[in-house]
Amino acid sequence: MNFFDRWAALRWLQVLLGCGVAGFALAGCGSDPSAGALPESPVEARRVRVAAATEDQVARTVSATGTLAAEDRVVLGAKVVGRLSEISVDLGSRVRKEEPIARIDPNDYRLRVDQAAAALQQARVRLGLPAEGTSDWIDPEQTSLVRQAAAMLKDARLTHDRMVELWDRKFIARAELDTAVSQLAVAEGRYQDALEEVRNRQAILVQRRSELEIAKQQLADTVIVSPMDGAVSERQASVGQYLAAGAPVVTLVRIDPLRLRLAVPEREAGAVAIDQPVELTVEGDPGKHEGRVARISPAIAVSNRTLMIEAEVPNPRGLLRPGSFAKADIVVKGGEKIVTVPADSIVSFAGIEKVLMVVQGKVVEKRVRTGRRLGDQVEITEGLSLGSRVILKPGNLVGGQPVTVVH
Repeated sequence: MNFFDRWAALRWLQVLLGCGVAGFALAGCGSDPSAGALPESPVEARRVRVAAATEDQVARTVSATGTLAAEDRVVLGAKVVGRLSEISVDLGSRVRKEEPIARIDPNDYRLRVDQAAAALQQARVRLGLPAEGTSDWIDPEQTSLVRQAAAMLKDARLTHDRMVELWDRKFIARAELDTAVSQLAVAEGRYQDALEEVRNRQAILVQRRSELEIAKQQLADTVIVSPMDGAVSERQASVGQYLAAGAPVVTLVRIDPLRLRLAVPEREAGAVAIDQPVELTVEGDPGKHEGRVARISPAIAVSNRTLMIEAEVPNPRGLLRPGSFAKADIVVKGGEKIVTVPADSIVSFAGIEKVLMVVQGKVVEKRVRTGRRLGDQVEITEGLSLGSRVILKPGNLVGGQPVTVVH
């Protein structure tokens, strides 16, 4: 066999082998597709727990934020000049009404009291009163000065009457009568002068009495006392410092009650009234505090369309501090019935809130709108009725997924 015959035979063998392989492949493709495949297993239902939507009775509230402020703030200063000899409080000190806080050196003011008392005694003696006593009244006619002038007037009048009688009888000269008339006029003038002098001394006595009271008051003012119950928020003077009248010593704030200032939105302002309860919380304090609406502004603020109100918040233990930021709920209506579900049944995504329910063994999604959070419950304002059963802690469950409810 030559070369060409061998090459032709080899090509023919290759063609036969290719056809055989192709036939085997075609046989495989035409066989039963299910032959040799694994059986498909059913999807297992997930076990879930459910809870029913319940009805709660709560108060309707208006929420607002604000700041706690002191009911009163007083800067205590010195009423009299002098050197500060004592101060018994510092920052944060609690004080009671009429409690001494600081003291000005009283020595100079004691001397002024003694001086005024001596001047008063002198004025009383000049009027004929005892040096010591509380009553400053006296009858001017009973004073020695007036009695002396009255006696001289009486003598001048008698002399005048005798001279007139003698003149009528032509027993004396005209000059003697004129002398008697002049002496009577002088006596009358001296009597009036005596009355005026006594009245002047009475006025001086009143003045000396006032000066003594002023000196005593200045001595009392050397002790600086608290005008209210409160706490020291700032100390502005030190012992040994010379203070002018009115110089600040400490700043006091009243911490019970406190004043809560709230800005209520205009749309909610109509529901707010005097004496409504207020519940508030502050940063750093997990507890709740209560107060009452005390004052309401007569006008809406044009800049932010809010109504300013003030609530009084009792603070007997001093747990609240002026200046704290507070979140408050004003109870405008009580006894309102609402539908609530457990908070862990709510699913939120992209601003959409929903709950998952079980219908015929499968998950069904229900879109809802929530309201207030009440502990571990959430108010449902729209989308769910009383008694509806929702899945607790749904996790990654999706609509249509089979589930089994367990108890």
